[in-house]
Amino acid sequence: MTVSSPLPPAAARDAAALPQRLVGLRSLAHNLAWSWNREVRQLFREIDESLWHRLRHNPIRLLQQVAPARLAALAEDPRFCAWYDEAMQWLARETDGAHTWYSRTYPELRGQTVAYFCAEFGVHDSVPIYSGGLGVLAGDHLKTASDLGVPLVAVGILYRNGYFDQRVRLDGWQEDSDARIDFSAVPVDPVPGTNGAPHLVTVRTFGRDIHIRAWRMQVGRVPVYLLDSDLDSNHPADRPLLSKLYSGGPAMRLRQEWLLGVGGVRVLRALGIAPAAWHANEGHAAFMMLERVRERCAAGVDFEEAVAQVRSESIFTTHTPVPAGHDHFPVAEVRACTEGAWKELGVPVDRVLRLGYQPEAGEETFHMTALSMRLSRRINGVSRRHGIVAREMSRSLWPGRPAERVPLGHVTNGVHLATWMANPIMALLDEHLGPAWGHAHDPALWEQVLTLDDRELWETHGKLKGILMRLIREEARRAFGRRDLEAAQLVGAGPLLDSHVLTIGFARRFATYKRADLVFRDVERLRRIVTNADRPVQLVFAGKAHPADTPGKQVLQRVYEFTRDPAFEGRVAFVEDYGMHLAHLLVQGVDLWLNLPRVPLEASGTSGMKAALNGVPQLSTIDGWWEEGFEGNNGWAIPPEVDGDDGVLTADRLYALLEEEVVPRYYDRDAHGLPRQWLAMMKHAIRVAGQQFTARRMLEQYARAYYAPAILGDNLPDDPPSA
Repeated sequence: MTVSSPLPPAAARDAAALPQRLVGLRSLAHNLAWSWNREVRQLFREIDESLWHRLRHNPIRLLQQVAPARLAALAEDPRFCAWYDEAMQWLARETDGAHTWYSRTYPELRGQTVAYFCAEFGVHDSVPIYSGGLGVLAGDHLKTASDLGVPLVAVGILYRNGYFDQRVRLDGWQEDSDARIDFSAVPVDPVPGTNGAPHLVTVRTFGRDIHIRAWRMQVGRVPVYLLDSDLDSNHPADRPLLSKLYSGGPAMRLRQEWLLGVGGVRVLRALGIAPAAWHANEGHAAFMMLERVRERCAAGVDFEEAVAQVRSESIFTTHTPVPAGHDHFPVAEVRACTEGAWKELGVPVDRVLRLGYQPEAGEETFHMTALSMRLSRRINGVSRRHGIVAREMSRSLWPGRPAERVPLGHVTNGVHLATWMANPIMALLDEHLGPAWGHAHDPALWEQVLTLDDRELWETHGKLKGILMRLIREEARRAFGRRDLEAAQLVGAGPLLDSHVLTIGFARRFATYKRADLVFRDVERLRRIVTNADRPVQLVFAGKAHPADTPGKQVLQRVYEFTRDPAFEGRVAFVEDYGMHLAHLLVQGVDLWLNLPRVPLEASGTSGMKAALNGVPQLSTIDGWWEEGFEGNNGWAIPPEVDGDDGVLTADRLYALLEEEVVPRYYDRDAHGLPRQWLAMMKHAIRVAGQQFTARRMLEQYARAYYAPAILGDNLPDDPPSA
């Protein structure tokens, strides 16, 4: 039976290129749910496997570039057509909210929507509107909401120029270039305004009206509305306001956050969407709350009552354990940005601006986290340790009380299993646990991972490691062929890496507190570890420094220098332009994941969770999620160093662990060539990650403790910060 599905506008434009029998492939490609469905990914791969890999798993580009003769042949292939029909049936079910975990758990909340605002979303590599952990976490949040049927609608920004493409010069200095989005190759569609107008709403700022267009991206059951100001009707200076992620310094950041918050609320209103709860993921979205206060006051509600009503519906998640990391702007700038917006509030502008007052920041600073906390009744950090740190940081908003009584909880982050666990690992669990293992949050089921066959697990990991090594070699070869790499840089790109050598991965944003260069504290000691003739070690680094973060770029430069040092014999590599595609292969293909944040500056960290789901143990300082996740048999932990130590003790302990425990355990093989003790650690890594650190556990916790209470109301006393 052929199953058809309505085509979204972007797909309809070029659907004629597809055989009628397979026209629904466009619909599949334009709902990003395909990206976490193994069968649908395999369906696209079957069309042209070589092209699929070259295009980094972008099905829209695949359908644009595949030979018409190949599509015609597939339309006549009964096996492929049956496979296609099953995929179309799945898509129809995926867009239906009935019979989901949420609908069964909260049948009384049917039709009650939760709005989820975030400055970035990392859903797939083909949609480059994310910079790192915050965006990828938000993407995992959306995917899991879709899986569970949580009625989310998301709001973000369509950054036409993305974040940036990274190229590292011969001297190790990072160069940044725009990566303008090709709209013909991404699954977004413009949302027309009234009478077909290109813009949907208008927001006034700094004395000018800015027209805002919205684009829709579908992530399974979750619609995502992305805002855009690049319209002919806008002033030339305003057109690029929403075009670049985290660019232009504080002045640009203020404008972006104002347009995200105010424009996002107005877009939802224009579309007839009336959320019953509102979730701000980090302080970038705080103006969303202030706009809702303005709405209520415009409808005749007293200001203080409007604030109380907005608080009762609002959830705020903070991700930043460093005071300097929270967005804040000069009060004078905020006053100019918002001029004229508060006429309907019935109180002086200074009273409104006081909502952003943070005592440590001072009277002349408007603090977005303080604003978020004053306008949210439910506040959380993203790990148990971060909750403790965040309560201490926020004490001044609740003066006179101990930190433990600050009403700020925690929901430890989790990762979307179907996105980050490799297909071969999932196939292994299919055989061992049964095909339904991934559809329920059952901690007891994960105990059975400990009985996986050692040889099967080791061979599966070896295949994934081989895939990573091939990618690194091919990327180096192509870059050399394009003359992007000079001969002196080629070795540092990783072509000499060996699949049989213990491989340590370090991939994340190059911020100074993450200490990517700490492993090089004692160069000679590390060199001896890496170049040991009998038990060698190799290091693979990846990551970007923020374009404005000069100290972060200097850390990257120091790391890069060692990739070209002959003393390391080509066993230290840096892979350029880190993104989700490379992240998948790294967390699945290295042997050990390294994480060395300065405690307690890592709010959560999710890369180690992703690695663990693939049987990759972590070696980390005890911070973020690792304080909860480390059990002694699933990786290694470095105790907190002495204040003022500047990493000396941490580096010494790292080397000792590598020399005395990690390297011997990896290379200690039995008569069958298997590292039994290492394999035991791999299994425990999978078990702990599956039991405690999936996004399913995270979303169920948000639904039970935050979303449902915000919609239904609860009997907890309101405990607002002082203003």
